[in-house]
Amino acid sequence: MALSETRRQELYGYCRIDVPTPEDAALIDILYTGAVGYLSDAGVREPPAGTARRAKYDLCVNYMVLDGYDHREMTVPAVTMDNPAFRRILNQMKLTEPAEAVEHGQ
Repeated sequence: MALSETRRQELYGYCRIDVPTPEDAALIDILYTGAVGYLSDAGVREPPAGTARRAKYDLCVNYMVLDGYDHREMTVPAVTMDNPAFRRILNQMKLTEPAEAVEHGQ
């Protein structure tokens, strides 16, 4: 899915990027595509806009984009773990993916 300008601006706000550079813009696009791809590979489809499930989906994408933006170095601090709120939402989404999506291979 292509990143809309509205969604890009939401991610800038979430990542606290006040004045994005061209490099920030390119990185946010890549991180967004990676996050959406990760969720798809995990069996989570993008839900319809305006639903509670879509809000959870967007939160997962936000968490993943921010994590990628904040951790661009080759090394990370010694204590590394997923945000528990992110992990709970992602697990719930994976476990509650509508059956018709799985049956149709989507």
